[in-house]
Amino acid sequence: MDFFPEIDITQKQAEAIARGMYAVARADGDVHPRESALLSDFFADAIDGRAPDMAALARDPDILPETLAAALVSTEHRKLFVKSCVLLAYADGSFEGPEAEKVAVYAAALGIDSATLRDLEEQVKDYLIAHLSGLSNTAAVVEVANELNVKK
Repeated sequence: MDFFPEIDITQKQAEAIARGMYAVARADGDVHPRESALLSDFFADAIDGRAPDMAALARDPDILPETLAAALVSTEHRKLFVKSCVLLAYADGSFEGPEAEKVAVYAAALGIDSATLRDLEEQVKDYLIAHLSGLSNTAAVVEVANELNVKK
């Protein structure tokens, strides 16, 4: 399974995704520098070859769930958004509290049920662990897996 499948994203969709991801990043009160960097990296290619304007994202109110749903009509786009948000939330070390709640609100508006949301969260955890599996410090990899609560 391809974690981030190649799908076309319009300028409008990229902007909606960026606004939604930024809303998730700031849900816990602060946008961590790693979240900001990850958001910029995700969209450097999607928005005319440039990163999103982080100052504009900070000024804009959170995108409304129904606005996000109107911009992301396909199941592929919706799942891509949710996985991206979960991955972004982990950039500051955890996916819980206000960030998880914001993702759940957006997922519900996108028609993603709680079982599918849990599955997407597990896919993100597996993706993160897969990138650590080649490390020689297996104790550290096990510790990270335990922190992510990976079920194997």
